[in-house]
Amino acid sequence: MRQLGGKLNVSAIGLGCMGFSQSYPPFLEKNESVKNIRAAFDMGYTLFDTAEVYGPFTNEELLGEALLPIRDEVVIATKFGHNLHGRFPKERRLSSEREDIRLAVEGSLRRLKTDRIDILYQHRVDPLVPIEEVALEMEKLMKEGKILSWGLSEASAKTIRAAHAVCPVTVVQSEYSILYRNHEKDTIPLCRELGIGFVAFSPLGRQMLTGEIKKDSKFPENDFRHDAPRYLGTNLERNMELVEFVGKAASEKGCTAAQLSLAWVLSRGDFIVPIPGTKRVSRMRENMDAASLTLSGEELGRLESGLDGIDVAGERYNAVMDSMLDKD
Repeated sequence: MRQLGGKLNVSAIGLGCMGFSQSYPPFLEKNESVKNIRAAFDMGYTLFDTAEVYGPFTNEELLGEALLPIRDEVVIATKFGHNLHGRFPKERRLSSEREDIRLAVEGSLRRLKTDRIDILYQHRVDPLVPIEEVALEMEKLMKEGKILSWGLSEASAKTIRAAHAVCPVTVVQSEYSILYRNHEKDTIPLCRELGIGFVAFSPLGRQMLTGEIKKDSKFPENDFRHDAPRYLGTNLERNMELVEFVGKAASEKGCTAAQLSLAWVLSRGDFIVPIPGTKRVSRMRENMDAASLTLSGEELGRLESGLDGIDVAGERYNAVMDSMLDKD
């Protein structure tokens, strides 16, 4: 177990649930998805991550059904912030206007079949709405009991600090893995400074760090990686150097590449919780076992030394998704 922001006790590894509904086909039948999510709880997962935009809406509905019998024993995180409620033209991809936040929260509560949201993230920072106004709305929602805590996803350190000054942020969620370490420069140190939890999504590099993606892998059009530069052509070929390095280190440790990658994330701080996404029970068990894997100082040193000599090729997002990032 780990603690996020001094107030939420969660399993050291959580479950990212987006892939049950989008981005990583093929998808399971609903009954099988429900069964597998409940199996995750049985093996120790207590943090489940979703968002209204996943589907959209269908992922929250799935979690609502799956977690209803165990609602009081789990922590549910969901997100608002996309233009999904018909108030603006589709060209406006983000919206954190007060009315859209309220529509999102009421919809999420209904779909999740719950009376409160444990963690509500702003999914992406809306450049048209000052973060201070968003923080004030989060404060109101907490006073109303509709949310228990709030967080930011893919926000810059400047935005996090400004939001935290108005209404304390419990957790920040951003991509973080052996494959993507940019947040070590400012976001993670800031979270440590302010006592904010850090949830690492895509801690397995969208499957790349498991070793299952090969240099000639192709992805269907409805797969996130189909047009993400990091997973295409010569970039993918070049990134096999990192994949092979991790695989070799895992073999020497006597674990899988996924377990080594998750153990590395866990080693970066006791306030950090990775949320690998998978639909398969076997992978859930493999990932959870990483929580009991300890990397010695010597092993971490060898990893760092090797990683320092490997460059990652290609951006992680396509142009549209990259345009929604908070880069200040």
